[in-house]
Amino acid sequence: MKTFSQLAIEDPSQLCFGAAPKPLTTRRGLVIGGRTVYPELNFTLPPMLVNEETMPEVRKQYRQAIQDALRRAVELEAPGLIVEFETLPPMTENPAWAVELSRILLDAMEEAHAKHGLKSALRITPNDARDLARPARMRSGRFYETMMETFDKCAAAGAELLSVESLGGKEIHDEALMTGDLRGVLFGLCVLGARDMRFLWTEVSRIARNHGVHSAGDTACGFANTAMVMAEQKMIPRLFAALVRAISAPRSLVAYECGAVGPGKDCGYENPILKAITGCPMAMEGKAAACAHLSPLGNIAAAACDLWSNESVQNVRWLGGMAPTCCLEQLVYDCRLMNEALADGPEAALTYRNWMTRSDAARDPQAFILTPENTLTLARTIVNASNPYEAGRAAALAALGLIRDAHKEGALRLPPRETPYLDQLQKTLEAMPSEESRFIEEMLEEVDRSKFSPREYGIDA
Repeated sequence: MKTFSQLAIEDPSQLCFGAAPKPLTTRRGLVIGGRTVYPELNFTLPPMLVNEETMPEVRKQYRQAIQDALRRAVELEAPGLIVEFETLPPMTENPAWAVELSRILLDAMEEAHAKHGLKSALRITPNDARDLARPARMRSGRFYETMMETFDKCAAAGAELLSVESLGGKEIHDEALMTGDLRGVLFGLCVLGARDMRFLWTEVSRIARNHGVHSAGDTACGFANTAMVMAEQKMIPRLFAALVRAISAPRSLVAYECGAVGPGKDCGYENPILKAITGCPMAMEGKAAACAHLSPLGNIAAAACDLWSNESVQNVRWLGGMAPTCCLEQLVYDCRLMNEALADGPEAALTYRNWMTRSDAARDPQAFILTPENTLTLARTIVNASNPYEAGRAAALAALGLIRDAHKEGALRLPPRETPYLDQLQKTLEAMPSEESRFIEEMLEEVDRSKFSPREYGIDA
């Protein structure tokens, strides 16, 4: 495994959209992180069943959606395009369907390149269904095997970027979110989740090497984005959701320790921290993802992006046209503006980045911890720790300190009802053991052991 003991980006002014210390070049010559921001389009089916009888309509939906979107990309003179195919559960359970749909997308992308010179690449993101078994079987069984088969066969078919929204530790994390249990959050993300990431991404990177493609990166979407959405719905404090985001970064970093090279998956809002540590390019989503979820990070999310994505949108008709095509247009225009700023030089790009950052940062602690300066503070904290648990605890303490100081200075708004949590969460974090082994011992006594199997995470208990 690779280890990161120092940052790839030390200067906040260097953490900017479109530029990564370790750019990635696709087969068609798109240089992701090479001073051009490309759109990444993600779409899915309208509400419908997916089974043997409906597969003809499923094929038709994907063919129509990609052809329409590619046509608009050509008309708008997009400099390039990444297409993400997130499989739905029946497609991962039947890998042949995922392969067939991948080929439909790839054939259309190849035609657009042959006729119009549009360069593109396909990201395949099989859904992680391992938690459908109870307790979850993370390293064997039907759900694991079909997911890995989907990776393997879609990579063989031509998918160039391999990603997943893995769910290791979610059995514990979901309840921890509902009850405001920060210890459970750390256990779910940085003990169970990190161990699952290590196992899973070793295998994904092996598949990528076998096919000459790229293991791109994971996302803590099912953890930190769940917290973000719950905070938007006032179900949990925004402050708590901000700490979950900080804690998620060490867990997502494990993919890069196991060989991932980016671009990190769009719904990982922790990706700027990973970019600072690894130097790898990152996909991000923000205001253009409102089709899928609301967030307080609409502009700041673009500050360090190398791909700009819309999240998953259903292939339904809007007034302007089909939803994927409308989303693609929004992405292209956003990327145009970022690329014009890049073309005017570092000072212009930095000015635009700062505008996007300042427009969000003071309004929500989740945005505030992702300013370039705070991102680097969290990144340094993480690389100075010896394991993901210690890194997650340290990152949470660092984020809490940044938030506390900014609120005290009037640089960050916190709802009055949330300020008491500053001291409460501080005490919780400081009371946690400094050693991972001791923390695991304590948590195995506290958690409901019927909900997960420690052995599935390589823990002897």
